[in-house]
Amino acid sequence: MFYDTEILIRKQLKYPPFCDIIVIGFNGLNEKELIDISNRTYSYLKQNLNGEDEENQKFKIFKPMPAPIDKIQNRYRYRIIIKGVMNKKANEVLNNYLKEIYQKDLKDTRISIDVNPNNMS
Repeated sequence: MFYDTEILIRKQLKYPPFCDIIVIGFNGLNEKELIDISNRTYSYLKQNLNGEDEENQKFKIFKPMPAPIDKIQNRYRYRIIIKGVMNKKANEVLNNYLKEIYQKDLKDTRISIDVNPNNMS
């Protein structure tokens, strides 16, 4: 009974297994730099990931926001959440962006991408 209820809720909310949730995490010592890079990432994703996926469902890209625990060991934390089906195009867009961003000197900013994370903290 739990499964039947849970799977209906997940289908209505477009949660896994009916779509993927992609979390792009940013953390760093300089909050201003972190906000800037997360906003640039958001703009890039809106321009390059705005096509439709294989099942004709658009990606939903949420604006950058502080993580639920917004600072750990003096490092600020922000994230972007994306809902959609992780396909070849989405993988290419994310990989190309990471290559581009890591060629820049970001001082102390780290970026991570987690597909269908176990928790959202």
